[in-house]
Amino acid sequence: MPTKAAASFFYFDPAHLTRIAEARAQEYQHAEPFPHVVIDNFLPEDVIDECLGEFPKPQDVPWTEYTDAGNTKKLAVQEETLMGPFTRHLLSQLNASTFMQFLETLTGISGLVGDPHLLGGGLHQIEAGGFLNIHADFNRHPTLRLDRKLNLLLYLNRNWKDEYGGDLQLWSRDMSHCERRVFPVANRCVIFSTTDTSFHGHPEPLTTPPGVTRKSLALYYYAAVMDQEASPDHSTLYQARGGDDDGARQWREQVRRFVPPIAVDGVHRVRARLGRRSG
Repeated sequence: MPTKAAASFFYFDPAHLTRIAEARAQEYQHAEPFPHVVIDNFLPEDVIDECLGEFPKPQDVPWTEYTDAGNTKKLAVQEETLMGPFTRHLLSQLNASTFMQFLETLTGISGLVGDPHLLGGGLHQIEAGGFLNIHADFNRHPTLRLDRKLNLLLYLNRNWKDEYGGDLQLWSRDMSHCERRVFPVANRCVIFSTTDTSFHGHPEPLTTPPGVTRKSLALYYYAAVMDQEASPDHSTLYQARGGDDDGARQWREQVRRFVPPIAVDGVHRVRARLGRRSG
C-alpha cells in the first residue's frame, strides 16, 4: 500500500504502484470506448480525509467559474497557493517521477510528464445544477507545447447517492451511445487516454441537496509530439449526444476547433481575476 508517515508527508510505494500497473495494463489498453481504467481504494483513507478537510467550499476561495457557452457549469482552482498544504503535497506526488513510471507501465505511453501549472486541472467542484457536456479535451499545452495524453480524476465524494447524478459518462466514438458510467465515489481514481474522440463528461445537472457538491482532483499528463499526423491545436470539443437535435451547438463547436486554447485560457484567467477583485 502507499505509505503515509504523517499528515504533511505522503509518498507512493513504487513496488505497490508497479503491481497495480502490471495487473491492469491489458485492461487499460483494451478498454472500450477508449483506453481507461477505474481503480477503487486508490489511496489510504486518511489521505482522502486530509484532502477533504482542506477542500475549500465555493465561498472560501476565488474559484474560477467555467460556463463556456452553456456547455459546462463548474468551479475550478489551479493556483496552488489557494490549496491546503497536504493537497499541494499530494498533487506534487501525482506529478513526480515514481508516478510517471506507474502511468507509463499502465498505459504503454512513454515519455510522460506532469503539468506543474495544473492547466485546467487542480481542484474541481460542481454545485447543484452544475454539469459538463460530453466533450473531448484540448489537445496541446499552450506553454509547454506538449501533446496531452492522459487524464486522471480522483473523486472525493463520501456518501454519494445515485439520485445526485454526476456519473462520469464515457461515450462511443460516433457519439451514438454512452458505453460506461462511473459513479464518482470517494477514493475512486479514473485514468484515461485523451484523443480527439475520447468523449466524456457528466451532462445531466446535479440534483444534490444544499451544501453537497461533487469534488475531485484533476491532473493531466503530456508527452512530446511524436505523431506527424497529430491534429492541429484545438480547445475543448463539445459534442451533441445521440438523439439530440442541436445543430447550433454543433456549428459552434466546429468554429471552436480553430480557436487557440490559449485564447480560451486567457478568458478564464480574466474571469478569475475579476472574481478575486469582487471578493
